[in-house]
Amino acid sequence: MDSADKNARYTVISADCHAGADLLDYKPYLERKHHDEFDAWAAAYVNPYEDLLADTADRNWNSGRRVAELEADGIVAEVVFPNTVPPFFPSASLLAPVPTREEFALRWAGLRAHNRWLADFCSLVPGRRAGVAQLLLNDVDEAVAEVRRTKEAGLTGGILLPGAPPGSGVPELYAASYDPLWAVCAELDVPVNHHGGSASPPLGDEPAARAVFMVETTWFSHRALWHLMFGGAFRRHPALRLVLTEQGSGWIPGVVEMLDYYHERLVAAVRPGGAASAESKFGAGLAASMGARPSEVWRDNCYVGASFMRPHEVPLRDLIGLDKIMWGCDYPHDEGTTPYSREGLRIAYAGLPRDEVAAMAGGNAARVYGFDLTLLDALAAVHGPTVAEVAEPLKEVPSGATSPAFAPGGSVRVW
Repeated sequence: MDSADKNARYTVISADCHAGADLLDYKPYLERKHHDEFDAWAAAYVNPYEDLLADTADRNWNSGRRVAELEADGIVAEVVFPNTVPPFFPSASLLAPVPTREEFALRWAGLRAHNRWLADFCSLVPGRRAGVAQLLLNDVDEAVAEVRRTKEAGLTGGILLPGAPPGSGVPELYAASYDPLWAVCAELDVPVNHHGGSASPPLGDEPAARAVFMVETTWFSHRALWHLMFGGAFRRHPALRLVLTEQGSGWIPGVVEMLDYYHERLVAAVRPGGAASAESKFGAGLAASMGARPSEVWRDNCYVGASFMRPHEVPLRDLIGLDKIMWGCDYPHDEGTTPYSREGLRIAYAGLPRDEVAAMAGGNAARVYGFDLTLLDALAAVHGPTVAEVAEPLKEVPSGATSPAFAPGGSVRVW
C-alpha cells in the first residue's frame, strides 16, 4: 500500500442511529386540536428509559452535539431511526398496543408529529441524515398516505415497519391486506426497514423475562424476512426493498438456505416432472404465490443494517453479499460503538481489501438510502478514518467500550 492509499479516508455512513425530540418539543408538531390533550398527557407521563433521563439524553435532539460526536468518531452521515417516546404513547412506539380506535387516532397524531420533527431535524444538515418515518399497521390506508407525505417531506430513510408479534391485534406481515403498503413503497422507491427489538410479544414482568427477551428478540425480528418472502410481496412488487437492521448478520446465510429448502419442497409438485412432496401437499396453492427462491429474493431485494458488525460475522460477507452489508454504530445507545467506532471498524474489517471496507462502511448505505457521495466524500476527507488506520488490527479493546462489537469470543450466530 503506497502512502497515498494509506492516507486516503473511508466515507463512513452509520446505517443505524437513533434520534427523537425532547418530550415537550413535540407539541409544535402536533395539530392544534391535540394541544390540550398533549399537555395533560405530558404532565402525567413518566419516562421509563434511563438513557432518556441521563445528562446525555440531548444526543437525541441536539444537532450540533450529535454532528460533533459523530465526526469525531469518523462518521459523516447517518440513517436515523426513532428513539424518544412520541406523543400519546405509553411506551416505545413499536411495542405499544392499540386497544381502542380513540387511542389509535391519538397515537397516529403522535407519530406524525415525530415524522414532522424528524424532517426538520434532518434538514439542519442537508444530505447527512436519512430519516426513517414511523407508522402504524392498524389502518393500511393511513399508512400509505403517511408514506407519500413523508417522502414528499424529504425523509429519505424510508419507513420503519412495526413488528406484528402474535397477539398484537394486527394481521401477520404475510397478510394480503398490507399489499397497498408494499405497492407504494415500491412505487416511490422507499426502503422498508425492520429494526431489531420491535417484534417480540409481551413477556410479562418476571425477572427472567428480560433474559428470555434477549434470547428471543432477534428471532422475532427475523420473521419479517420469511413473512414477506412467502407472502409473495416481492413477487408482486419486484422493486420493493427490505432492510433488516440491528439484528446481526451471521444468521442470514443459514436462514436463507433453510428458506430455500422449504421453498423447493413447497413448489416441488409444479416443477416439470416433479413429484409432490409432503410439504407441497400441506402448502397446496403456495407455489404460484411465493415467487422466486428466497436466495434470489435476498440477492435482488434485501439488505442488512449490520450494526456494530462483529469479527465472526465478517468471514460470511460473501455469503451474505458484499453489496448487502451496511455497517452501523447505533448512536447514541450504550450498545453502540461510539466513541470507539474507529476501533469497531478495525476489529471487524482490518486486513480486508479496501474496496470491500468502503462498500460495507458507507458505499452500500449511500446506494440504498440515496446519499450523495460527492458531498460526503469531501467531509470524509476531513473526518473519516484513514485506510491505514482501519487496516491495523485492533490489539486492545478500549477500556470504556460497552458494545457487543468488542465482546470476547463471538461464535454465536443468532444475531
